[in-house]
Amino acid sequence: MVRTHIQLTDEQSRRLKARAANQRVSVSEFVRGLVDRSLSEPAAADQTELRKRALAAVGCGHSGLGDVSERHDDYLAEAYGQ
Repeated sequence: MVRTHIQLTDEQSRRLKARAANQRVSVSEFVRGLVDRSLSEPAAADQTELRKRALAAVGCGHSGLGDVSERHDDYLAEAYGQ
């Protein structure tokens, strides 16, 4: 194992110790579990990927109306019966 030094606020330290104690494990074991769970999740998409996904959604819906960008509020009000 590798020893790692981190700095926490007093509040973070208090809450961390309380959570570890609640689960009846050491603070180190609790933190290792948090790190394992965090690293097992897929990495967040970078900005290029987010932009690519947003552009892929453009034009995916077709209302058949030519003025939706100008009258979107009117159409929403109609749809919600206002």
